[in-house]
Amino acid sequence: MFLEPQLIAGFLLLGLAMGFLAGLLGIGGGMVIVPAVSLMLGLQGFAAEDLVKVAVATSLATICFTSMTSVRAHHKRGAVLWPVVLRLAPGIVLGSALGARVAVALPGKALSVVFASFVAFSATQMLLDRKPAAHRTLPGTPGMLAAGGLIGTVSALVGAGGAFISVPFMQWCNIKIHNAVATSAALGFPVAVAGTLSYVLAGLHLADMPPGSLGYIYLPALFLISAASMTTAPLGARTAHRLDVRPLRRLFALVLYCLAAYFLLR
Repeated sequence: MFLEPQLIAGFLLLGLAMGFLAGLLGIGGGMVIVPAVSLMLGLQGFAAEDLVKVAVATSLATICFTSMTSVRAHHKRGAVLWPVVLRLAPGIVLGSALGARVAVALPGKALSVVFASFVAFSATQMLLDRKPAAHRTLPGTPGMLAAGGLIGTVSALVGAGGAFISVPFMQWCNIKIHNAVATSAALGFPVAVAGTLSYVLAGLHLADMPPGSLGYIYLPALFLISAASMTTAPLGARTAHRLDVRPLRRLFALVLYCLAAYFLLR
């Protein structure tokens, strides 16, 4: 298997950018990784029908690595709320496995529309920046199981770490933004592991995957993006604790609207 130099450089640059954004804004990177990997593999002539599924699956797999690096930096600052992680994790694992199965069953165009809708929703959440009511707290076990299931299902569908749901959910329950971002980074790991395993198993029998694939996971992109992102995720996490990230989130939201439009029009 031979990768062209520009493809290697593209995956490395993508990883550097996504690692920093994961630490800074608490995002898993799927919002940018999916369209970028789809575009790069499309230019290499890979089958269009499976491009989005491969990109979503590969994006989700990278979170297994970026979340560990980001969480380590947040944990050193005592920002990760581990009891919240443990309460949400069971629903997240079940939801991630289900979401990956649903994504595989969808036609490629339908999954593109789902992804574009997710990106537009995430951008709107960033722009609105709504404040929670002062009396709200985390729900009981059934509520946490349902919340985890929703986070896992949608995350596996779109190849994201779940921060676009988990951060607003935790803020809605009056958890401070820095704790919400750090805890969301920790939640990205069970999301990614469960979803990745489902995408691998679902694609093992397919013969038309790009060379170097494991199921729906494109391994060259996974390794290059992950290696690069792990170098910049700690920097992003440190920066998040020094800055007011709200202006950056609003600017990033405008970029996301452009990406959503690209996916709908392509």
